Amino acid sequence: MQLPQKFLSSLDGVKGFDKDPFVHVHNSSRQVTSIRFNPTKTAIENSESVVSNDTQYPSHNIHSSSLQSQKVPWSQYGFYLEKRPSFTFDPLFHAGCYYVQEASGMFLEQAIKQTVDLTKSLRVLDLCAAPGGKSTHLQSLLSANSLLVSNEVIKPRAGILKQNITKWGSANVIVTSSDARQFEKLSGFFDVLVVDAPCSGSGLFRKDKEAINEWSPENVELCSRRQRQILGDVLPALKENGILIYATCSYSKEEDEDICDWLVEEMNLESISLQVDEDWNIVENLSKRGAAAYRFYPDKVKGEGFFLACFSKRQTTSTKQFKTGKANLISAKERASVLQWIKPTNELLFIKHESQVFAWPQNLLSDFLLIQWTLYIQYAGTALGEIIRDKLIPDHALALSPLLNPDKRGAGLTYEEAIIFLQRGELNVKTLQKGWQTVHYQNHPLGWINALPNRINNYYPKELRILKRDNDAHL
Repeated sequence: MQLPQKFLSSLDGVKGFDKDPFVHVHNSSRQVTSIRFNPTKTAIENSESVVSNDTQYPSHNIHSSSLQSQKVPWSQYGFYLEKRPSFTFDPLFHAGCYYVQEASGMFLEQAIKQTVDLTKSLRVLDLCAAPGGKSTHLQSLLSANSLLVSNEVIKPRAGILKQNITKWGSANVIVTSSDARQFEKLSGFFDVLVVDAPCSGSGLFRKDKEAINEWSPENVELCSRRQRQILGDVLPALKENGILIYATCSYSKEEDEDICDWLVEEMNLESISLQVDEDWNIVENLSKRGAAAYRFYPDKVKGEGFFLACFSKRQTTSTKQFKTGKANLISAKERASVLQWIKPTNELLFIKHESQVFAWPQNLLSDFLLIQWTLYIQYAGTALGEIIRDKLIPDHALALSPLLNPDKRGAGLTYEEAIIFLQRGELNVKTLQKGWQTVHYQNHPLGWINALPNRINNYYPKELRILKRDNDAHL
């Protein structure tokens, strides 16, 4: 790997940059793979280590032996793998039991745990959210009464974001696809802004060789200007005393510490210091204006390049009366049909959009109506299905949701059968009942089948199916 000389020269004098070990780790074959478990689908009783043969973990298919005893030290749910398996051929990956995420990025957990009270009802915006690592992480940390708006302005990437949000299974998330300027309308609305800003990508050189060819001082400057624009556009949506968590996967100070100084000087934000264990080897730095910043170097930590800083908004934010629309709730007859498919609850509203029905927390209705009026919504809550002649045709999202009625669970699949199902192939399994039901692997639902008298129809979504047929190399 030939790192650009201008890139290396630009890091001279930056705290934590040691050229020789930095270049060496980029030239080595060292690979770091980490995953983060979904606590709503995976019991993690021992937070300090993973016991190799402990079947409570969804590691049967990612190999218990490949899970190291060491956790990602700054994340409750993060673990390292000794080697990278074929996640495509792990049914539990498709069931949303874990997310494959770069370990350094999991430091978001410390940032939010140390800056806000997570037991409270919060409104959180993940502005640049695709593909969904930070949003699914936030879902595991926020209270059920909180609202997460997960935004991605690029429409195709927003589709991938929606898929990952759906797999994670939370009902209090809205996926939007709006420009940062649109959030100016929500003056003082959010308690927390997470901005993992588009950047020059130097922190991912080891994982993305093409990023090396695209790097240039001019691109760094372009990204720095864009980051200021994005932050300037979205900050009005942060309430007084609200928290901004700013991050990049760049080493360049123009995109990191210089942005911190700009936030302090021009946007009147106050830097927040975090408590960081010395053993983590995260480099704590101060910008010229004294803003606390945290740098991750791959020659020092077991992860990729990453930068994060936290701020509090001290200036007064004007509030206003927000205009909203109305919710289109389903009829009593339709509600009776829907309730057959989910666990008993009085905490949800069922909102209808055309023939589609979505479950949404009742306590967050006003927030939903405001977001619906203000932004472009891609997805919200949990898609339950389509109402046809007062009957519900279930959606894939319901199969992966904790809301699912256990009575709708059907056949358990072997590993080979699970792969056939995920390839949308023909299943030949015995079911205890006819009609719509989920199939599951190791007690985790994968999706829907409709068992007819003479065949089984596979309703795994076409756009999600495994296209590869050769799985000899799986795990």
